Amino acid sequence: MGEAIELEVEDRVVRVTNPDRVYFPARGETKLDLIQYYISVGDGIVRALRERPCMLHRFPTGVTGEKVHQKRLPASAPEWVRTVRVFFPRFNRHADELCVTHIADVVWAVQMSTVEFHPWNSRCQDTEKPDEWRIDLDPGPKATYAQVKAVAAVCKEVLDELGAVGWPKTSGGKGMHIYVRIEPRWGFPEVRNAAWAFALEVERRVPDLVDLSWWKKDRDPATIFVDYNQNTRDHTIASAYSVRGYPEAPVSAPLRWDEVADAEPRDFTIATMPARYAELGDLHAGIDGAVFAIEPLLEWADRDGLKSQPTPSTSSRPAQEWPAEWTGRGRPRRPGTPRR
Repeated sequence: MGEAIELEVEDRVVRVTNPDRVYFPARGETKLDLIQYYISVGDGIVRALRERPCMLHRFPTGVTGEKVHQKRLPASAPEWVRTVRVFFPRFNRHADELCVTHIADVVWAVQMSTVEFHPWNSRCQDTEKPDEWRIDLDPGPKATYAQVKAVAAVCKEVLDELGAVGWPKTSGGKGMHIYVRIEPRWGFPEVRNAAWAFALEVERRVPDLVDLSWWKKDRDPATIFVDYNQNTRDHTIASAYSVRGYPEAPVSAPLRWDEVADAEPRDFTIATMPARYAELGDLHAGIDGAVFAIEPLLEWADRDGLKSQPTPSTSSRPAQEWPAEWTGRGRPRRPGTPRR
């Protein structure tokens, strides 16, 4: 698998073992190819993950082998890799999850066999207050990508009417995601209600394309589910620029709205994205400056009688406020307290 190498990643050094291990058999791309891809889109992937609890999807022997969903970072992580502690009330446990602030954090995670990065839609400063509303267009087994794009166009129409800016991207699979920055003033139940109300409005406009039936077995398989449940606490989806765990090495690629009608998911892989990024830069670079207040959607939710129940996390445990100064593992300490 090749000798271990050391990579200088800006001001840090990451040791990479088995750099020649093939991760993506369709084109023979290796662990080192994956690392070089993430470095090539460094600003973009860091912006997508910055200061968010992050679930790692690891493939220790490549994407055709075992898949490991990992929340907790190992104790062997470098001192400079930050984490954020999140609580899981169902199990009465917590986990210290990766909290990316530097491209070297991403490279280190890939060294640990991570292929996919699945961040929360809230940040470490207050993990219980989302700052990102996610519109997930999930096609049924008989739906086409052309239908996904048609529903995306309706989503943009509704967003424009609301005065919200949507940032589209391919899912890296058969669907599409649209992200909207929101003020971090509401909990997960309220944000899910807002997303639900939006989905209902889209369904009203194109009922032949969208089916919001609660149970999957009841949905028309030739329609799109606008999955508002992705805004529930601890639900995560692949970030912008995240590679997906398929043999062709597809990427969840940011798009301009004028590209949506013609773009195809297979166009965006770790082989094609570096040149695209070098030419266009991060198409989501302005996302943090386009913040939407969700009150109009909450009014729609009240009108439609939508009521999400508070999760145990928001009803039984207060939001965590994190100090500006963290340890390498991300556990809060008082300013001026030395590292152990």
